[in-house]
Amino acid sequence: TSAPMLSPLWPSEGGEFVVTALPLYHIFALTANCFTFIRIGATNLLITNPRDIPAFVAELAKYPFTVVTGVNTLFNALLNNDAFNALDFSKLKVTLGGGMAVQKAVAEKWKLLTGKPLIEAYGLTETSPAACINPLTLPAYNGCTGLPVPSTDIQIRDLEGREVAMGEAGELFIKGPQVMKGYWNRPEETAKVLGQDGFLATGDMAVITPDGFVKLVDRKKDMILVSGFNVYPNEIEDVVAMHPGVLEVACIGLPDDKSGEVVKVFVVRKDPNLTERDIIEHCKANLTGYKVPKFVEFRNELP
Repeated sequence: TSAPMLSPLWPSEGGEFVVTALPLYHIFALTANCFTFIRIGATNLLITNPRDIPAFVAELAKYPFTVVTGVNTLFNALLNNDAFNALDFSKLKVTLGGGMAVQKAVAEKWKLLTGKPLIEAYGLTETSPAACINPLTLPAYNGCTGLPVPSTDIQIRDLEGREVAMGEAGELFIKGPQVMKGYWNRPEETAKVLGQDGFLATGDMAVITPDGFVKLVDRKKDMILVSGFNVYPNEIEDVVAMHPGVLEVACIGLPDDKSGEVVKVFVVRKDPNLTERDIIEHCKANLTGYKVPKFVEFRNELP
């Protein structure tokens, strides 16, 4: 039978050209780039070493690509490459980000350069992986990972397992035909995340917006507790990344005798003159006091 059109952005089968810079052994690339695009008869460009940005961009320059999938760090690296900024994006229809949080600063720069939004989706290996996706017709980045895919139920629960009110943060639980049956030969590990009700505990903290979109806050285990207040590294990283002098940033919590934990950020400079004070002042202007980093460490690169 004929494969269904994915959205109005796909006017016909067989005409798409997808760039695959993610390894096909990863479930995101396997299901999205490989299975989905094979089904609609698309051409697939495999990038074997996306860390070699100059070589990657040289390949992109050869082809009329219509779809690009990737992760935030990859998009950020491309945007900071002069040759990439000179490419022709007239054929581009869809850019899909997953695997990690898409940062607002990166999404806004992508839209400004390419004219197309960076659409975010969300999933896990345990959900095969599709769980939520934004409409591909979204005009701009919205800070959310989208709506649940068909036949998928979601719940947001507190630490006691009770559903929370709309707009409150809690752990995201997912139920649907794509949820795994369990970890192979690991029944105890399976029982920790998969309930008798069929809902999978994702380990991700999220909220549901008033219009029903899922907005991820951060990984549950990455949450920093500062004087009893929850601080999520993704939020701090998003703010720091908005500073024009920052290339990359990572946030962690450090033990502290007074407040339990304090926030530290690791920063890769885009502007060589960027200082610790610049970062702190920028954060003070955009974050509540207890979320402002106490320590800033500059690195030449992030892992």
